[in-house]
This record gives sequence, structure tokens and C-alpha cells, in this order.
Amino acid sequence: MNIPPDTKPKTHPFINKVEEEAKEAFFLSVYFASWFCALTFLVATSLNERPIPLSIFGVSLIKAALCAKFMLIGQAIVPIKVNKDYGILKSLFIESLIYLMVVLSLNYLEAGIHGLIKGKSFIDSMADFDQSNPLKVVAMCIVYWLIVWPYLIFNGMKLIMGRDKMMNLFFGDRNQAKH
Repeated sequence: MNIPPDTKPKTHPFINKVEEEAKEAFFLSVYFASWFCALTFLVATSLNERPIPLSIFGVSLIKAALCAKFMLIGQAIVPIKVNKDYGILKSLFIESLIYLMVVLSLNYLEAGIHGLIKGKSFIDSMADFDQSNPLKVVAMCIVYWLIVWPYLIFNGMKLIMGRDKMMNLFFGDRNQAKH
């Protein structure tokens, strides 16, 4: 039985959705990991740590994967919507703050669960998040928002322009490059 080369076997829509979400989670994790590892490197060099322990980058990678998961949960709760009349920036600003609050809340929840695992009180562990330092939490929120904002703008552009046009804009038209 010959199957034409251009014909791909059809997969179940659920499988396609899982594949797309896995790709999104992977790319978002890589995006966050690049930021978190750069920030970790900056902190380590600022503290004059020598040699720089590689384990701190592992923690950054784990944190990036968790933040990507939290971001995707936030998007499931409040999907990205762009109102063309308001433009991307105005449309997504409030959503960016909502995503920030979802991720911050999930980080507190994670701290509580981590405390339970270590035999501590859930509430006390949540209260100890970021060493109970409100300025540290605010600073973390500002940095996190600055990391998330370009991601949201990229997705807003993708919603307005379409995935293919967006990819062509950033990475060139692969069809034109072949000719």
C-alpha cells in the first residue's frame, strides 16, 4: 500500500493539543531558564563566589520549569486576549499583572507544600517565602514582570498576526530561503 508522501497520518486532536502544550511548556521553560540562569550568574559574581557552584544553575532550571508551569496555569485561567482597538500593550498590561499574581500565589503555595514535605507548618512555610522580606518579594515581582512582559507581547503579536507570519517576521520565511 503506497501512501502519498505529502499525506501524514491524522492524529487525534487531543494528541495534537498535548503536543502543542508540551512544546509551549518546553519553549517557555527555556525562555525562563535563560533569564534565571543569567540572573543567578549575576548574583554569584556579585557575591564574588569562587568557584561558582553549578548546582545553583540546576535550581534555576527547576525554578524556570515551575514558573513556566505556573504561567501556563495562569493562561488557562485567564487566556491571553488582545483587543485590536486598544493595541497589544494596553490589552495585555492588566493580564500581565494577573499572571504575575497567579505566579506569585502559586510560588507561595509551593513554599507551603515544600514546608509540609520538610515537616514544617504550611502557613509558616508560606509566610517564610523569600525570607519573609516584603521588599525581596516586590523586587522578585518586578523582575518577573519584566521577564514575562516580552513573552506576553510576543504571544499578543502571534494572536493578531498569526503564527506563521509571526515566525516569518522573527526568523525569516523558510519557504523563501529555499529558493
